[in-house]
Amino acid sequence: MLSNIGVPGLILILILALIIFGPKKLPEIGRAFGQTLREFKKSTKELTSDVMEEFEDDKKEAGKVTK
Repeated sequence: MLSNIGVPGLILILILALIIFGPKKLPEIGRAFGQTLREFKKSTKELTSDVMEEFEDDKKEAGKVTK
């Protein structure tokens, strides 16, 4: 979806954001977006590792039962 935007589209989005939010508010919004994205990635990694641990535990238990 985002791969179809292209450079002209990104420039247009940045100009619109600059007009709407102003030059003083834009860095704050960028920082908040970066922190949100970082937290989302961290949560996703934790969730993935939890699921993989449970999968490995189930796999080990299934191997013990069949032996």
